[in-house]
Amino acid sequence: MNKNKRTEIFTRWREQNPKPTTELNYQSPFELLIAVILSAQATDVGVNKATDKLYPVANTPQAILDLGLAGLKKYVKTIGLYNTKAANIIKTCQMLVEQHGGEVPEDRESLEALPGVGRKTANVVMNTAFGQPTIAVDTHIFRVSNRTGIAPGKNVVEVEKRLIKFIPDEFKLDAHHWLILHGRYICKARNPDCQNCLISDLCEYTKKA
Repeated sequence: MNKNKRTEIFTRWREQNPKPTTELNYQSPFELLIAVILSAQATDVGVNKATDKLYPVANTPQAILDLGLAGLKKYVKTIGLYNTKAANIIKTCQMLVEQHGGEVPEDRESLEALPGVGRKTANVVMNTAFGQPTIAVDTHIFRVSNRTGIAPGKNVVEVEKRLIKFIPDEFKLDAHHWLILHGRYICKARNPDCQNCLISDLCEYTKKA
């Protein structure tokens, strides 16, 4: 795919949705961090149901530590892999209190050192909470990047690097959200909705429905 096509694709997405954002509910970098940790292999809707009850009670690292592991589990038990996620969240809160003054760090190295935080989670927090032009490649973005031809790659890191390289600078800050929303609602895994796709004439997918 050439630069002109990519520019037109992102221009259309921006015109349709000028200020895209995550569908996770959050009011602070810490709330976003916890929501993203919980969202692995879970839906945003499911995570929001849990955090909508958790955050009014505990929405700081110290408050969650005060809840304790058993107390935290009561709020997140509806989410898949909740035992592991709850344990990681407690450890992460301890590190935030002890090493970062209770604040969420803005750099990748510090974020990825937190239990339960990998490259994808770090990218989401850096982009959405701190306005850095990172792109977190999940299954939706991996699929859209390969299927459309925007940034094909064999694995998530390769796709991420190509997206950062190929997407024009003016779109990089919001690219993550446009791509994920497109994959979630239009360019779905089994039945892509090519009839209602904003970029179908630019997409290089050969099996359009």
